[in-house]
Amino acid sequence: MKTVLVIIALIFAGIAYYFYDAKIKTKSELETKIVTVSNEKEKEIGMLTDTYNEFVAQLKKEIKQGEIKIIQLSDRLSVVMDEKILFPSGESEITSEGLNVLERVGIVLKNTQHKIIRVEGHTDNEQINPRLQKKYPTNWELSTARATNVVRFLQEKVGLEAEFLQPIGMSEYHPVASNKTQAGRSQNRRIEITLLP
Repeated sequence: MKTVLVIIALIFAGIAYYFYDAKIKTKSELETKIVTVSNEKEKEIGMLTDTYNEFVAQLKKEIKQGEIKIIQLSDRLSVVMDEKILFPSGESEITSEGLNVLERVGIVLKNTQHKIIRVEGHTDNEQINPRLQKKYPTNWELSTARATNVVRFLQEKVGLEAEFLQPIGMSEYHPVASNKTQAGRSQNRRIEITLLP
């Protein structure tokens, strides 16, 4: 009977040690993983900061004139472009000035590795001019056509890889200012190019 109790005690001690050891290993592995992820995140944010600085250098004039904003929030970087720098009012064909600016943006984007590049078209809440309604019945079509034209230019003329490009029409539903004033509507008509992890 004594021997059986000793064997049972040894079995329980072995099981307890196994779980204790596994817990320590798991904790150690978890800490290592946290450090690795943290270092990778820091590196990624550092690379985005470099890209931010490149955009600021390439687009100095347009930033100074208020036509472009560069915004970095943690691991996201956005280039916000005023509609008037890229498109005539109510149109989706990119102007020659817009092509020049997009080419400079594209050159910086080309240096980013394996990032999703989301191009969002945004409009104000004004109805499409009746003369353009056959082509763009609503702001959905206009915002999507603009985003698609920017993506096609970045792919076909600048040489960005298509699998990382996403054109998205946002229409009037994500305003950054009030649509009650001309100045607010002007801010809402924009293209946002966002780098995603």
